[in-house]
Amino acid sequence: MNKFYVTTAIDYVNATPHIGHAYEKIAADIVARYHRMKGADVFFLTGVDEHGSKVEKSAKDAGKEPKEFCDDMSSKFEAAWKKLNLSNDHFIRTTDDYHEASVQGIFKKLLDKGDIYKGTYEGLYCEGCEDFVRERDLDENGNCPNHMKPPRKLEENNYFFKLTEYKDKLRHWIDANPDCIKPEGRKKEILNQLNDPELGDFSVSRARHSLTWGVPVPGDTEQVIYVWIDALSNYITGIGYPHDMEKFKRYWPADLHLIGKDINKFHSIFWPALLMAAEIEPPRQVYAHGFITVNGKKLSKSLGNVIDPNALVDEYGADAVRYYLMAATPFDNDGDFSTEDFIKRVNAELANNLGNLLNRTLTLVDRNCDGIVPDQDPEHILRKQANEIHVVFDQHMEKLEFAKAIDALFALVDQANKYMNDEKPWTLFKEGKKKEGEEVLFTCMEVLRRTAMHIYPFTPALAQKIWYQLGNDDDIGVIGDRKDDDMFDMLKPGAKVRNTGPVFNRLELVEAAG
Repeated sequence: MNKFYVTTAIDYVNATPHIGHAYEKIAADIVARYHRMKGADVFFLTGVDEHGSKVEKSAKDAGKEPKEFCDDMSSKFEAAWKKLNLSNDHFIRTTDDYHEASVQGIFKKLLDKGDIYKGTYEGLYCEGCEDFVRERDLDENGNCPNHMKPPRKLEENNYFFKLTEYKDKLRHWIDANPDCIKPEGRKKEILNQLNDPELGDFSVSRARHSLTWGVPVPGDTEQVIYVWIDALSNYITGIGYPHDMEKFKRYWPADLHLIGKDINKFHSIFWPALLMAAEIEPPRQVYAHGFITVNGKKLSKSLGNVIDPNALVDEYGADAVRYYLMAATPFDNDGDFSTEDFIKRVNAELANNLGNLLNRTLTLVDRNCDGIVPDQDPEHILRKQANEIHVVFDQHMEKLEFAKAIDALFALVDQANKYMNDEKPWTLFKEGKKKEGEEVLFTCMEVLRRTAMHIYPFTPALAQKIWYQLGNDDDIGVIGDRKDDDMFDMLKPGAKVRNTGPVFNRLELVEAAG
């Protein structure tokens, strides 16, 4: 079965969504849309993590009960993702009844099997990571390097998962599946951690006196199931485990878990080990991407550099935000966000290069061809190059090299603009060389058609506008319904184009949005 299951990390609802959250969700949406156009049966899951001490504290600070607080905050995440035009098939909340019941079932299964046991732990605990940390992992000031705060000493009776029983199985899984952790550097980090003798069994519960807001441990009223089983299990409960096994079997294993690089250990060690213990196949790939930064700093409320994606979309539009975040930096590296660079790049590529090519082409079709797509020989060299771009584009997309895929696509757009300027179809028509002029216009339109299909996962609204202006009628359907084979169809001679004006207006700097 040709299926593709893509997930994102689920976000804590202790604060409103920022552009770092949006970055990952947009990437997952691009992957989902791309694979749908490839003909796959796609399921795209995202959502929020509503349990834990951070959420409990934020609710108290807001003067609300935890569930009331989560309802309000979760709706903000859902609204933000709708505004960014995400096409997720489900939005999971860890307070959903089916999820909580499934988590208790998973916990009991591992407890009965002997892979979970009760013990005592004493060590340093980071509230931000929701994980125990070692002194050697702290910075020179004794702070957690991810959250810039010192951990606190903690001693507690908890339930623990026998990770040490699964370290060899994890190594075998990684050896047998070379692409299971990407990028390659992140896989090396995981292998180093697995070889560290200090990486041992980990806590999967918290004592109720230190954490009350969570899923109760079945049969033990003094313990609450901890984040690793609760949150990580969303990837299987969100597609039916164990309440809808037909759906679960349809989509599992996950083809792609998209996560930030700071939670790689939990997704590439803890999660597959838990799955192995539950006798469930591990995911096919975990991809740990880089961060969006501002002036080289990770986004943080305490630093005051958090950027609201809602404000960006309100001022500049969803397509502009989606495009820039994927085009500006390689997905495996950190990328610095600058409003000025955002506007400069989007204007240059979407408004100038692509938008102007469409406008110039259709204006000339209106003036010289009565607004009708001309009938021309399909074997032009530039159209052959468009076919080659298709191959290169796919190669980059399969490796999540979004910036390189965009660069390859706009190399074709640049070629078409150069071809238009070199051939000067306006002059050809004035000289009575109608066929030659039509050849130029048809070629540019065909490049635009191909570009619209390729760029659709990144900028779905813009792609649809181009699709419409090129004369595609309702019987052809929306561009998102096109499949991979349609790439090699041609424009229909005789179709009426619709030159309704610019498909992308130039952006102007609005200081408040940054």
